[in-house]
Amino acid sequence: MKTITKKTGKATAASQAVAKKKTIKSSKENLEDIFEDLLKDIYWAEKHLTKALPKMAKAAFNDELKTAFTDHLEETKMHIDRLEKCFELLEKKAVAKKCEAMEGLVKEGEEAIEDHDEGHARDAALIAAAQKVEHYEISAYGTLRTMATVLGKVQCVQLLEETKDEEASADEKLTHLAEKINQLAAQLQEEEVE
Repeated sequence: MKTITKKTGKATAASQAVAKKKTIKSSKENLEDIFEDLLKDIYWAEKHLTKALPKMAKAAFNDELKTAFTDHLEETKMHIDRLEKCFELLEKKAVAKKCEAMEGLVKEGEEAIEDHDEGHARDAALIAAAQKVEHYEISAYGTLRTMATVLGKVQCVQLLEETKDEEASADEKLTHLAEKINQLAAQLQEEEVE
């Protein structure tokens, strides 16, 4: 015959506390893993973007848009430097992990170049593709900054916030250019119809 033992409320509470502590610890470890994985992802994305921006600048018809792409290329190089600094602060090697999202977004920019003749309409398509990239980056850097905050990576928080702000500024510049360039593209279309 088996003897059935009852756990006291005290023992159960203690084992639950230990289980909760393990869960919290492994959640933090998992969050650090996710944070590092996302750093690798955006690191690849930024490096990939340094190859795409010169092509977009060359394909742009509007001089201000060419300049915006060229200027953002220089900013992107600084973003890469900041990411490398974050890896250094984490005492990790800066390693890139392929970012499928950025690869797809860059492809949209390439399609804008291939699918449209040089002019205001192509510029409008290039801006649309570039703003998708900026929105992705703003989201990625915001997420990373929040994780870094929770993980107590204060220096990384500052670097990631600075980059996020620059991405938002680039998006704003593209919006202002789009207002003008989209108008020009629409006027040309109206003239062709008449």
